[in-house]
Amino acid sequence: MLQQMGKAAKLASYQLSQCPTSTKNQALTIIADLLEAHSAIILEANEKDIQAAKKQGISTAILDRLLLTPERLVSIANDVRKVVLLTDPIGHIIDGSTLDNKLKLQRHRVPLGVIGVIYEARPNVTIDIASLCLKTGNAAILRGGKETVNTNAATISIIQQALEQVGLPKTAIQCIDNPDRKYIKELLKLDQYVDMIIPRGGMALHKLCREHSTIPVITGGIGVCHIFVDETADFDKALSIIVNAKTQRPSTCNTLETLLVHTKIADTFLPKLSQIMADNDVVLHADPNAYKILKSGIANTFAVKDDELRQEWLSKDLNVVIVDSLELAVEHIRDYGSGHSEAILTRNLANAQQFVNLVDAAAVYVNASTRFTDGGQFGLGAEVAVSTQKLHARGPMGLEALTTYKWIGYGDDLIRQ
Repeated sequence: MLQQMGKAAKLASYQLSQCPTSTKNQALTIIADLLEAHSAIILEANEKDIQAAKKQGISTAILDRLLLTPERLVSIANDVRKVVLLTDPIGHIIDGSTLDNKLKLQRHRVPLGVIGVIYEARPNVTIDIASLCLKTGNAAILRGGKETVNTNAATISIIQQALEQVGLPKTAIQCIDNPDRKYIKELLKLDQYVDMIIPRGGMALHKLCREHSTIPVITGGIGVCHIFVDETADFDKALSIIVNAKTQRPSTCNTLETLLVHTKIADTFLPKLSQIMADNDVVLHADPNAYKILKSGIANTFAVKDDELRQEWLSKDLNVVIVDSLELAVEHIRDYGSGHSEAILTRNLANAQQFVNLVDAAAVYVNASTRFTDGGQFGLGAEVAVSTQKLHARGPMGLEALTTYKWIGYGDDLIRQ
């Protein structure tokens, strides 16, 4: 089955690579319109997935990722329309020069070819990937989790309908609808046809892909994100940012998981933190020094375990750690962070610059929420993933991250001497 899908995707990618921008944009516009026109069908399919997930006892965090609402569906459609407005990178001349031997060299941006994406309970990913791949002339083979089987079937049907309406092969975007995990390993070995694998899920999925894939893998999406509140921070503004970073949508990879607080302000800042976290139903998990202060506060507070500092809560749970200096905050982030998104809240420019210079992550913020690490927020349109590695792509992966380049040489009957 996968051999046939791979061959069909590769053939479709050849046609897509030559597709004019106008046709690709037309397909994307139709996808966005059909998402809204058929919203009732999609939401009904999603409700089936939600009910099945509840019966399986799936966590609240995963249910939130799985859930589609009318508002979320409109937002997804609008993200597709944003991709339409973005500049098509394919064919762009990156740079060029004429050598002493008169050979004119240029680097042209071209599609990668076929993208394989493996993801779990994230129905929006289907549309995000399809829109970015189509815009960049890439075909895609998708393997969603069993939790989203009905939702994915509904959205894939819409995507393929739009492709056929503009004369493109529907095999440009395909989905593995069999939930058997053996097909994941088969996809990871499909290097004859697939050019890149992007996993979007937990650490176990990323580990599986790294260990079994014969295709280059883009890893990322694991967000153990930190905010460091230094001794100069404005308390009210800091608390507002912390609430946003933790509670706006706790199940996302750019959500705050551990708050680092400078020891000089801990006695006065942490009681205020306890109050506002209680108001937002956030449970605190504190290190021994922070626990001494927070245990008398009104927020539910527990002693934090070391493994909890290394995990994504993806829920309204927040670790709190007191540090004696900026350097120790950075040391903590280096030890426990995942290289996703880190932030400092400060009124000291020197501290801000030092933090930015020392912290190694895909995105580093000064006086801003970690929730901004997102393709839409970065002006990239939708995103196919957030990469925490350093080769090829880093951070939210938009259009250019799904391209490579080829060297083109123009000569006047040149031979090498």
